[in-house]
Amino acid sequence: MAKVYYYYDPSTSRYTRVEQGMWYKILKGIQISLLGIIGAFGMFYAYISYFELPGELKLKNDLKELEFNYNELSKKLINLNSIMASIEKRDDQVYRAVLGVEPLDKAVRNGGVGGSERYSEIREKKVKNAQFIGELFAKVDRLRRKIYIESISQDQLLKITEDRQKQFNAIPAIQPISNQQLTALASGFGQRMHPFYKVVKMHQGIDFSAPEGTPIYATADGVVIAADTAVFGYGKIIIVDHGFGYQTRYAHVKEFNVKSGDQVTRGEQIAYVGNTGQSTAPHLHYEVILNGIQINPIHYFYNDLSPTEYEKIIQLASIQNQSMGN
Repeated sequence: MAKVYYYYDPSTSRYTRVEQGMWYKILKGIQISLLGIIGAFGMFYAYISYFELPGELKLKNDLKELEFNYNELSKKLINLNSIMASIEKRDDQVYRAVLGVEPLDKAVRNGGVGGSERYSEIREKKVKNAQFIGELFAKVDRLRRKIYIESISQDQLLKITEDRQKQFNAIPAIQPISNQQLTALASGFGQRMHPFYKVVKMHQGIDFSAPEGTPIYATADGVVIAADTAVFGYGKIIIVDHGFGYQTRYAHVKEFNVKSGDQVTRGEQIAYVGNTGQSTAPHLHYEVILNGIQINPIHYFYNDLSPTEYEKIIQLASIQNQSMGN
């Protein structure tokens, strides 16, 4: 209710009501409006000071969610990088060390994936939170490159291992005939009395005494390059090329189980003991040839013999006796 004002009129000795003019009413209305606006602004300011607007609240929640996801992804990337570092360490310090291969250069493993312009497209598109996204892309790319480099390294190690396995399989590592009692070794490698010429002559292999028909086994993987009757008194002979400079020769055999060009594996039966060529009794003359030079086969029986058996066969091979043939 509007206030009513009076003034005292001395001429009438009465209080007379003051009548407000139009301008007074206009000014009063303006004053009330201003006070209302100021009050409303004050209330709005107080509200936004203590309460969040729906849009702002959504943005803050989105940012918190993004930060949470970023931190979780960062933790996972840290864990993956730790696993990758462990794999790289085993690669360099275990696998390559065992195979005798130099570790990969750290500069190769830690090579970059490009500069900051690599992720400029993200910034140009004004993607929200581009900094976080760009950092994640960079971390993922670095890890992806490490995985790629390691995959190449693993392929190299696999190839080296396969080559080493082939090389190992090419080494004549067993005896050519079953020799459980170690009594079949009749003559060793070195200077021996020749059975026909009766002179001391270099014996380029070792002789195994065995009955005719005793199986003869390939001592390593390889390819048969000869299965025929030879000159120089060897009689029927088999020669196997094992690669890596190795060949083995099996002489005085009776029958062949293989022919020239056949692939053979270590332990595969290839012939039978015979008495062909310059031979005084059924036996196998066995030679190991490395890079064209005959070497003592006795050093290549390690797959068959225990240390005690190996010592015994060394003693048998060292006896200065007569060979049984070439």
